Amino acid sequence: MSQKAKAGMRYGFWLPVFGGWLRNVDDEKMAASWEYVRDLAKKAETIGYDLTLIAELNLNDIKGVDAPSLDAWSTTAALAAVTEKLELMVAVRPTFHNPALLAKQAATVDQMSRGRLTLNVVSSWWKDEATKYGVHFDEHDDRYARTSEWLDVVDGCWKTQGFSYKGTYYDVRENVLSPKPVSKPRPTLYAGGESETAKNLIAAKCDAYLMHGDAPEAVEKKIADMRERREKLGLGPMTFGVAGYAIVRDSEAEALREVERITDVKQSARGYANYEQWVTGSNLQTEISLKDYSVSNRGLRCGFVGTPEQVSERMEEFAAVGVDLVLLQSSPQVEEMERFGAQVIRNTGGATA
Repeated sequence: MSQKAKAGMRYGFWLPVFGGWLRNVDDEKMAASWEYVRDLAKKAETIGYDLTLIAELNLNDIKGVDAPSLDAWSTTAALAAVTEKLELMVAVRPTFHNPALLAKQAATVDQMSRGRLTLNVVSSWWKDEATKYGVHFDEHDDRYARTSEWLDVVDGCWKTQGFSYKGTYYDVRENVLSPKPVSKPRPTLYAGGESETAKNLIAAKCDAYLMHGDAPEAVEKKIADMRERREKLGLGPMTFGVAGYAIVRDSEAEALREVERITDVKQSARGYANYEQWVTGSNLQTEISLKDYSVSNRGLRCGFVGTPEQVSERMEEFAAVGVDLVLLQSSPQVEEMERFGAQVIRNTGGATA
């Protein structure tokens, strides 16, 4: 096993705020409830996970718009009070949040968690969601122009008392934000995106780059590209993370049977209703099939499927190309995370209880 895989890989999980990740399976035995996610987060700390990603959508992207989904920010604040070690990476979309007010909220949650809050900055893609909540929805490049200003305001409010800013989208005058975040120089800013506009912005103003599921060879090229952009700007190294869906079984055949079960495409499923909006609104580099879309975030493309030994080896391949962090989904989450923790995290030198 490579020393990099032992020392460098961090393991995260998506908090199931939508009640699961599978568009073809109606009931994944993981309720979109505070009780379920609270207990899962506390258990994850004992299993050996490093962080959780709390996605932000006001409508349920996986199970259909009428299905329950938890609010990201109130859930994160509550988790700050009941966990001790987990990094709380909460998604935030500039379209839905005034930056100075969000900076204040984030600083408070960072204080509550003693420096465990980080942000996943997402420039939105779902027009119908914005319409249903009365929020103005910009076109793709305009969303990133807004995000660029938004990041400047959040960073300025965190770092400077009396911060002022006047741009196209935001006008802040002599901001007072106290207490400031515990995290220095600021809470980590993660972001993902595949358009040129997105990659240029992330390289310039964020700390970490997140990628949808893909093979190590494809991820390696994306990392090299972002490192080059970063170097041209004279900025330091970034952290790189990838989303994946994990299926660990005693035999490869058993794992592949589970893949077939969860990707048996039912195009009538409620979760497919926004497929076209996601594809066209995200400016993706890779063509996405309905089978890919049946599992959230192209997670199966990473190949975290097989025996514990096979999945551990796959983790090493990702570590070898520069991945620092994997953000995993699984179903049902408690049972699968316990299996993954015992059979993979401990085998690859990850954190243990």
